[in-house]
Amino acid sequence: MVRVHNFMVSSDGFGAGEGQSLETPFGHADPGVLFQWAVTTASWPNRAAPGGSRGLEDYLVRDFHRNIGAEIMGRNKFSPLRGPWADEEWKGWWGDEPPFHTPVFVMTHHERPSYSLSDTTFHFVDDSPAAVLEQALAAADGKDVRLGGGADTIRQFLDAGLIDTLHVAVGPDPLGAGSKLWDSPDDLLDRYHRDVVPGSHGVVHHLFWRD
Repeated sequence: MVRVHNFMVSSDGFGAGEGQSLETPFGHADPGVLFQWAVTTASWPNRAAPGGSRGLEDYLVRDFHRNIGAEIMGRNKFSPLRGPWADEEWKGWWGDEPPFHTPVFVMTHHERPSYSLSDTTFHFVDDSPAAVLEQALAAADGKDVRLGGGADTIRQFLDAGLIDTLHVAVGPDPLGAGSKLWDSPDDLLDRYHRDVVPGSHGVVHHLFWRD
């Protein structure tokens, strides 16, 4: 199964803003706002103190890693750098202990050697969504593949009909520009069933699946 899980967009459908840099991984979007519903749950992995909310949102946070054997992401989720890799010292936003714990396939037109950090191995692939998914499914060894984003990458897999389930958390505020997932969540209703569940902090959770 191919899953999009806990992906967050603004009310006007943007998963990240413009102007991504080392200091601003989400461009002009505030990740504290996009992720606020998740970081206030009891199971948020970076929680520094006891407490936090329970219920559906806590379950969604806990479910993020369930049965995941590999991840696929676009280059802009991995790095703010563009073009050929002038500096292969960049190892991603996550430090020496990336949160994936699986093989990660980074889609890029500029390949570079694979490397491992802790129990995560990053592979850099220049291929179609279907071909990259084939590699990820083989690496997942019977488990699910999580499609981590960004919005442009998810859009490619949607257009190719390769995603089985999606959970998208839609925030209450617009961004106006950036990397766009959709004009409206209704855009997917020709391909998916959907449940819509109100969440905390003005977020609305859209849960999509297909037969």
